Amino acid sequence: MLVSLFRAAKDCLKQVQDRCDRDRSRGTFQEARRRSLKALAFAMLGAVMLSAPAAHAQQSSGYTMNEIVDAGSNFFGTASKGLATGIENIFSSYGQPNGYVLGQEGSGAIIGGLTYGEGTLFTKNAGDHTIYWQGPSFGWDFGASGSKVMILVYNLNTVNDVYRRFAGVAGSAYVVAGLGFNVMGNNDVLIVPIRTGVGARLGVNMGYLKVTPSPTWNPF
Repeated sequence: MLVSLFRAAKDCLKQVQDRCDRDRSRGTFQEARRRSLKALAFAMLGAVMLSAPAAHAQQSSGYTMNEIVDAGSNFFGTASKGLATGIENIFSSYGQPNGYVLGQEGSGAIIGGLTYGEGTLFTKNAGDHTIYWQGPSFGWDFGASGSKVMILVYNLNTVNDVYRRFAGVAGSAYVVAGLGFNVMGNNDVLIVPIRTGVGARLGVNMGYLKVTPSPTWNPF
């Protein structure tokens, strides 16, 4: 549709310019000037019409910090005291995510362990989708945990882009008021899990998460 509008505006502008040239050749300078001004105004209006939808679509595809903080506060409840501070740090480094996940996760390890989770991926322009994640977690990790998890998703062009393995630092990369934040990535797609739970997870855990569209017990 935008291409058709652009072509129509271009054709109309050409017709007006042709008329202006004929008027100039006949010596009717005022008429040529009037039509030139109309043509310029029409071209500027067309440019605004063509650029506005694209800018709106780009702006509306991301979530603002207030939207993420509100969603996380409602999800974590009383455990969300440090959420705004952590979210602000993430936004200052990575900007607006264009998807986020709310879900549950269970994991436990003494030296090495497994992590399994299930949640809903929310997007502004591709609907909501149930996703699952699994993965080994290696490192100094004591005890067991079952936690609520919020995951921010960056650079998601299609929903299928999230179904991959994400490597990074799992567990408590840093902690704000009982919430653990860490960043994981695969090429351009980044995820930022935000965790809270009843178990003790100490130190830094090297591992990955594999995100799938259906549940599986195979973390590899």
